[in-house]
Amino acid sequence: MYLRTLGILTAAFLSILFVVMAHFMPSATMLTASADDQDLKCLAQAVYFEARGEPFSGQIAVAQVVHNRVEARKKSYCDIVFEGSQRRNACQFSFACDGKSDKPINKIAWKRALDIAKLVKSGYLRDLSGDATFYHAISVHPRWSKAMEQTAEIGHHVFYRQM
Repeated sequence: MYLRTLGILTAAFLSILFVVMAHFMPSATMLTASADDQDLKCLAQAVYFEARGEPFSGQIAVAQVVHNRVEARKKSYCDIVFEGSQRRNACQFSFACDGKSDKPINKIAWKRALDIAKLVKSGYLRDLSGDATFYHAISVHPRWSKAMEQTAEIGHHVFYRQM
């Protein structure tokens, strides 16, 4: 438990350091992404809509789950995030098929989600999810979780990987 807490505190410190650096370093030294990078936008949408109320470490972990799925399935970020979104309430990430707008409203939270997406997509952050490819809110107990190995609990989410 001590090591898990230490890891989360370290990630939180590094996250705060990144935010400070983003405001004070010249833009040439920061990660950049093309304005038309659809995969970055899809990953940021997942962070924004699935975890914007979570601690920074929880937002990173949610982004990492998407990244881990991309790596495992060899699909694009958009393919992973919007998988099953054609049918209402049948998708992998609930925001993608809940019938609500997928346009971010809170500019500060959206900027944070984009920054996290850039870092995770570029491989600059340690995986806080424990190589998870699934997660759910602590308020629910899906049947599929019994067949998985729990890897972390951060904020209001529980993270899993297949055994």
